Amino acid sequence: MNAVPPLSAQVVVITGAARGVGASLARTLARRGATVALLGLEPEELKAVAAQCGPGATSWEVDVTDLDALTDAARRIKEHHGRIDTVVANAGIAIGGPLADSDHRAFTRVIEVNLLGSVATARAFLPALTESRGYLLQIASLAALTPAPLMSAYCASKSGVEAFAHSLRAEVAHQGVKVGVGYLSWTDTDMVRGADEDTVLRQMRTRLPWPANKTYPLEPAVERIAAGIARRSAHVYAQAWLRGMQPVRWVLPSLIAAVGSRDVAKLAPQLAATAASRLRAVGAGGAADTAVRRSHSGPGRGADAPVTDDK
Repeated sequence: MNAVPPLSAQVVVITGAARGVGASLARTLARRGATVALLGLEPEELKAVAAQCGPGATSWEVDVTDLDALTDAARRIKEHHGRIDTVVANAGIAIGGPLADSDHRAFTRVIEVNLLGSVATARAFLPALTESRGYLLQIASLAALTPAPLMSAYCASKSGVEAFAHSLRAEVAHQGVKVGVGYLSWTDTDMVRGADEDTVLRQMRTRLPWPANKTYPLEPAVERIAAGIARRSAHVYAQAWLRGMQPVRWVLPSLIAAVGSRDVAKLAPQLAATAASRLRAVGAGGAADTAVRRSHSGPGRGADAPVTDDK
């Protein structure tokens, strides 16, 4: 069984690293000695985060739904840093509201970014991880454990990445590659704050049972994720109580269907009146993805040369 190298000896790639969990995780891992390579759609934000992560950090502008661009980025990152030890598939967007009111393109884009983007990330970086006998951490969510009304795209995508990671773990274990799944509840990020700007979605969330109705601070959640990466854990829980959801997850769909249906019925008039306001992905990261889709007729933006503060 191969020993886990210390973080100070690792090159860690993080997708969706311009803000939120990805940016905070990059800073935390860098403080622990890791060399980080940051991927995302927002070059200036990526460059700013990289500058906070020390002189070895690099940033790479790439759309995770563009496999060719990701594969090129993986090659360039390995050439630049010499190796890749850990990859965190974190990039994600979300929309909210009833399926019937949603824009089909926006709904589909959530699946493309969150699920197919994670598949493309694994496909692009597995050769380097196989060479280093490394670790892939797939960021999932409470949404993978608990289905929720008004979140069907996000729940489907996060359930999908959880199942994908569990399947992949068995495929690559004999090559020395470990695969983990990270779970987060509502955490104080641009995505969650963006969702909370929608009054009806915020009301729906506050009606969830405790402790699922709280928004949790970002830094403690990221510290737990970083600790899981250091251990190369199969399951990483950003909030400790999420571990307790695993044994009871089988009963949650029936419970949510019974309770959630009543809440949706009460909110139906407000949902109908505000449907036009939730046709795009929420938060600043969602806005960045929408801008990319509008400005590119192809599958996405390719990887540019690294933005680096190397001396």
